[in-house]
Amino acid sequence: MDLYEGLSSTVEAVVKEEDTALAYGSGSVHVLATPAMIALMEKASLSAVNLHLDEGYTSVGTSIDIKHVSATPVGMKVKVKSELIKIDGKKLSFKVEAYDESGLIGKGTHERYIVCVEKFIKNAEAKKSEK
Repeated sequence: MDLYEGLSSTVEAVVKEEDTALAYGSGSVHVLATPAMIALMEKASLSAVNLHLDEGYTSVGTSIDIKHVSATPVGMKVKVKSELIKIDGKKLSFKVEAYDESGLIGKGTHERYIVCVEKFIKNAEAKKSEK
């Protein structure tokens, strides 16, 4: 693995109707849903480190602490930045920020863990037989 603090990634998206709080069921208005913003933050974080992980490994989101500070209407572009700020064994910590064309809309931290994909899926699938 070739991970180091400072790795970063930016993702952009235009807010669509399916990204709204109304569509997500997390609110009753036609603006970017907090869960949609968080998904972009996770996507940017995954993108920052994914190419640096050994084959057969990925990272999975485990924790998020976000403030959604401003509403973004349908049709406006959103840019999300993620920076790897700490590596603690398999635990990766990120600083995340989201902006629309008018300025900051969300910020916070996100944690991911490095996992072996095969083992992770095997453990998840094993839950089916525990029912």
